[in-house]
Amino acid sequence: MNSKSERYREASRAALVGLVVNALLGLVKLAAGVWALSGALIADAVNSFGDALSSIAVLYGLSVAQRPADDEHPYGHTRAEAIAASNVSVVIIVSAAIVAWEAMRRWGDIPPATESWILAVAAGNVILKEGLFQYIIRVSRRTDSASILANAWDHRADAFCSLAVLISLVAIRILGADYAWIDTAAALVVSLMVIASGVHLFRASASDLMDVQARPEMISEIREAAADVEGVEEIETLLVRKTGLEYLVDIHIEVRAELTVEEGHRISHLVKDRLLEQFEPLRDVLVHIEPYPHEHPVADAKRE
Repeated sequence: MNSKSERYREASRAALVGLVVNALLGLVKLAAGVWALSGALIADAVNSFGDALSSIAVLYGLSVAQRPADDEHPYGHTRAEAIAASNVSVVIIVSAAIVAWEAMRRWGDIPPATESWILAVAAGNVILKEGLFQYIIRVSRRTDSASILANAWDHRADAFCSLAVLISLVAIRILGADYAWIDTAAALVVSLMVIASGVHLFRASASDLMDVQARPEMISEIREAAADVEGVEEIETLLVRKTGLEYLVDIHIEVRAELTVEEGHRISHLVKDRLLEQFEPLRDVLVHIEPYPHEHPVADAKRE
């Protein structure tokens, strides 16, 4: 597994690639949309600019997340990534709503005949967006970054949006001006899909801010590793909360009641060191000691 710094670098690189590609696509589609008077293509351009803005926010969030802990932020700054993503998702939703409103205002306008190069722009955008999705989804799996994962699925939604734009442009070229309403309808479809993508991004980023629990597989592996430490009789409580690309662990271990405080303290450090060494994504581990055997009916009831 890559080190924390390597995962942050890979996530930042993916966000930077998304920024450059989306900015260039946005400029090309905007120029083509204005030339062809295509509301759907202009809507797709706005979507690309929104994605570029999202990538900027993710880059900034990843940068802040790597800052060391300080007096005001003793747990570090890892939540900056989720905060940036949630704020940008709101901007994306508002932008898409504005595009939808403009499309409704232009209902009935007849765009000129669509030239072949404009169709090529729309088709190329579909291919680029799908390729970007495939690249970033792999990065998100390696880095466990919620914002990068949300961006990946946003690119997949964009690919389908661009496909809708392409279909509308082809339909108008084949069927003629009488079917110009297809362009406006496609613009509305694109806007609704962008809004849905923004809502998905917001929910994903907000989830990180709500101390979401780690995956069950990861929790199970951490529990087994802690239980294997000599002197640990039982794991009473194990909480693993995600914070950015990293995790914070709160664990209650039970040790023999007759042990001294010094011996119990030594075992707790063995547990902490074992977990930090074995699970690279962990930022910190807080170990609490309980005597064994120990009555804890509340914990037992929860496990049942």
